[in-house]
Amino acid sequence: MTERLPLFPLGTVLFPGLVLPLHLFEERYRLLVRDLLERPEPRRLGIVGIELGHEVGDTAGLRLAEVGCVAEIHDVNGHPDGRYDIVTIGAARFRIKELDRALPYLRGEVEFLPEDPGAKPGPAVLRVKALFQLYRRRLAAVGAEVAEPVELPDDPVRLSYLVAAAVVLDGHDKQRLLEAEDATIRLRAVQDLLARENRLLSALATVPAGQFLDTSFHPN
Repeated sequence: MTERLPLFPLGTVLFPGLVLPLHLFEERYRLLVRDLLERPEPRRLGIVGIELGHEVGDTAGLRLAEVGCVAEIHDVNGHPDGRYDIVTIGAARFRIKELDRALPYLRGEVEFLPEDPGAKPGPAVLRVKALFQLYRRRLAAVGAEVAEPVELPDDPVRLSYLVAAAVVLDGHDKQRLLEAEDATIRLRAVQDLLARENRLLSALATVPAGQFLDTSFHPN
């Protein structure tokens, strides 16, 4: 199944089921919101990662990631000067088949990707849950501000996206997790990344590095 979606290139990876607030101030994205508001619900745009280029300015030189995530708009707050604050929730993943540059903002012909739990996800679910709880404890031990604990889901797809979004990783790692073919593959990749981050945090906690830690940091 394919659909033409307005696209919002961003330096942040959105995962299905996660909330993403956006502040839209460029004229092309104001136009995008106005166009969406003229349509019936659900109002959707595609969040797609930037591999080369910048969020603000000309889109001609942008190189976009191949896989993105639909963002369903759940709240719109317009400002008198034309800016918008919107709240979106990640929905289906998609792969861009073709870009359309006819309008001031990009649109893409996209195909939606399946959400497959994969083969025998159970062991990966258990390991990721244990490693993630250890990760939270080690973050707290080095002085990072850690959110209140949440009950982790047993569903492998939901768990894979929740933990992928919560661990502090660079954009390349986040994009790789978004693109994983199924939840089991994603969980195994998350497991490796959590093991790496836990080793780093364990080493950090053994040296007097308190003055280098930013305690305002939130894992997301």
